[in-house]
Amino acid sequence: QVLLVESGGGLVQPGGSLRLTCVASGFTLDHHAVGWFRQAPGKEREGISCISSSGGSAYYVDSVKGRFTISRDNAKNTMYLQMNSLKPEDTAVYYCATVDNVCAVVAVDHWGQGTQVTVYS
Repeated sequence: QVLLVESGGGLVQPGGSLRLTCVASGFTLDHHAVGWFRQAPGKEREGISCISSSGGSAYYVDSVKGRFTISRDNAKNTMYLQMNSLKPEDTAVYYCATVDNVCAVVAVDHWGQGTQVTVYS
């Protein structure tokens, strides 16, 4: 059974940091590009960062550039999203996913169940 399980979400004040972790089971991540998506209340789900299968290239949406860092550890079948300088507008449910060639919802093969991130003042 293919599973992606996120953890690390929570409540944080503006300017704070969180690290999201996504562990894969039932398959190996090392042949897949992977990414992080988020969905804020009343908004569509969006791809915010993706990384190639080797980890050699990464994409970030403009709104998180310079603040978020995506990484992966293929030996641990795990991917991460380090989020710094968090803002209230980062509040959303965050999902990890495997993607096919582009960091977009339509290109997702497998979804995690999501983890809530709330940035409050």
